[in-house]
Amino acid sequence: MTFLNSLRALAAALVATLALGACAQAQPMAGKPSVQWLGQSAFKITTVAGKVIVIDPYLTANPKTPEQYRKLEALGKVDLILVTHGHLDHYLDAPALSKLNNAPVWAPAGLAQSMQTLGVLPVPLANRMNKGGSITPFGPGVRITMTHAEHSSELVWRNPATDKDETHVGGEPCGFVIELENGYRIWHLGDTGVFGDMRLLGEMFRPDLLLIPIGGGQFVMNPADAAMATRDLIKPKMAVPIHYGTTPALSGTPEEYIKALGASPVKVTVMKPGDKLDL
Repeated sequence: MTFLNSLRALAAALVATLALGACAQAQPMAGKPSVQWLGQSAFKITTVAGKVIVIDPYLTANPKTPEQYRKLEALGKVDLILVTHGHLDHYLDAPALSKLNNAPVWAPAGLAQSMQTLGVLPVPLANRMNKGGSITPFGPGVRITMTHAEHSSELVWRNPATDKDETHVGGEPCGFVIELENGYRIWHLGDTGVFGDMRLLGEMFRPDLLLIPIGGGQFVMNPADAAMATRDLIKPKMAVPIHYGTTPALSGTPEEYIKALGASPVKVTVMKPGDKLDL
């Protein structure tokens, strides 16, 4: 009886060892997550497991995008695309990049619906989402939540039958909070003005990294407004200024933003298009 019990114990231990080995093989290799700025509001985010998320891919016509990244193939394999609203400088290359990689686009519900209805993308690639909604596109490790933005959104579509531009529903503008496998949180604000619930969202999500527009003009926050929102409302650990210098109207500068922040403990990292930041 003792011998049988010993055999059973040995067999159980062997099964457990094999199971642990199988689980270890099934787990993706952990790596160094990163964000790469490609000009305006376009970012390439690489998760811990190596999944690639592209936000607001305005690349082929973006004067600030480095030449090598104006070819969409240069991004490598893309797993997911996020679009904050329908304006050209955020949406332009989303359909082509989606088709190139068979990568789903997640966008404001009205924008995704127009893409489906107009035949810009097939239904499985044009996914509708609303503010407050969350997705876990790669399993439980990565969570993406859509947030409010104070802006507008229209989709300008060239009708192939008439060769004329048409304006269609673009849904409501948004931002995205992306929580990586290691708990690191990135908040891409999209295009926005200041709104009071930035404080609430900052308290809810406690972002490690804030990607914040500072260009000003008639479109987004100017450096002083962006600094106030960063320092007094959102309070991230780190901020990267974006959406400036692409056109004469977007005249705000990182230097003005940093000066307006004053003695804030928020760390500001100024990136150049093409720069990559390891997280």
